[in-house]
Amino acid sequence: MIIYTKTGDKGETSLYDNKRVSKDSARVESYGTIDELNSAIGLAKNFIEDKEVYDFLNSVQRKLFDVAAQLATEDETKLKVKIVEEDVEKLEKYIDKLLEKFKKPDHFIIPGCGKASGFLHLARTICRRAERRIITLSKIARIDPMVIKYVNRLSDVLYTVARYVEECYEEVVFDKK
Repeated sequence: MIIYTKTGDKGETSLYDNKRVSKDSARVESYGTIDELNSAIGLAKNFIEDKEVYDFLNSVQRKLFDVAAQLATEDETKLKVKIVEEDVEKLEKYIDKLLEKFKKPDHFIIPGCGKASGFLHLARTICRRAERRIITLSKIARIDPMVIKYVNRLSDVLYTVARYVEECYEEVVFDKK
């Protein structure tokens, strides 16, 4: 397999369905940010000691390939897999499961007092950026609403997992005077 194809040397790339687009298009920006998110989760996994959490994050990474494929495809008939409601429900159930195991703060927290939680909070912020990029894309192209819903819920999962593995946290209370 050749890594360099030279087909992108003039600032264009191919989508999953072989359509050529500019590398700075909203579509490429959206699935590129999902790729960045996937890498950030992979980095965080290196500091996860809980096998169940590790395996869950690994399953999320696999699902992110489906998200990216949907974003990288204009011709939806070319897609083999799509994000479905059950994927979102799986995230919600995991949030509920973890929330039973720790005290949820009622204030903002300073994120990341440990390596695992720090990288997970970074992944969460990348996920939020990915969501913004997808919303931008949805204004000029048809995007499956399930993709938007999944990415939105994923940021909630990442926050919850970060809090679950966090060794400590510092609450930030705003004075409302």
